[in-house]
Amino acid sequence: MLFVEANGAKIPAIGLGTWELRGRACARLVEQALRLGYRHIDTAQMYDNEREVGEGLRLAGVKRDQVFLTTKIWPSHFAPHDLERSAKESLVRLRLTEVDLLLLHWPNPQVPLVETLGALARVRQQGLARHIGVSNFTVALIEEAVALCPQPLLCDQVEYHPYLDQTKVREACARHGMALVAYSPVARGRIKSDRALQRIGDRYRKTAAQICLRWLVQQGVAAIPRTSKLERLSENIEIFDFELSEEDMQQISAMGSAGGRLTDFGFAPKWD
Repeated sequence: MLFVEANGAKIPAIGLGTWELRGRACARLVEQALRLGYRHIDTAQMYDNEREVGEGLRLAGVKRDQVFLTTKIWPSHFAPHDLERSAKESLVRLRLTEVDLLLLHWPNPQVPLVETLGALARVRQQGLARHIGVSNFTVALIEEAVALCPQPLLCDQVEYHPYLDQTKVREACARHGMALVAYSPVARGRIKSDRALQRIGDRYRKTAAQICLRWLVQQGVAAIPRTSKLERLSENIEIFDFELSEEDMQQISAMGSAGGRLTDFGFAPKWD
């Protein structure tokens, strides 16, 4: 497994996203992923599956210090005391004493960012999270957060796949020694039927999705594809035995535009 290194942490380059996974199926999938060699699991309060993710972690029998586990605080809990209490509640559900990474799930302009980040930093100082970071932050918000946060921010987790150009956010993260973590890295399955990616995949004997994930990892980006299918779990992690040519990397990058975004809510920030 490759790692993405940033601000003192090593993030396994491929993880399992658990959005929309629920109940026993979620616990079983997390367990199976860890048995297959995954060492990076991503959840969130809003996914309503932290208990099941924790259960999957225990069932797999992998040593806790070998697994990089992320959860995220929902914006309605960004007031300082609420954020600290909310982080502790996540740990109770996960049945863990700490998470590896605690993120602000979306920006919340209703609560001053300086207050939210102060509380996030305190959670880290209390040993409840080894690292802290943000998700769905724009370039302007990254700059503001880095300036205001008393502790280093590890990453910005954002939507990123070949159809969405995230060059500006990637460059902002790089400027501050932060990692980029890509959610929806295979564009919610749309990648699978992409003829151009299939053609590239034929040359490497890989699927379009594997080409896409390899493209992300070669940029130094960590990716957290979500799947509910066991066979796809294996496929998504089998990307470390080949390398895309510079020409292929450029061809895939050229597919991106600002209009390729799939996740956009009314409360989302003004995207770059």
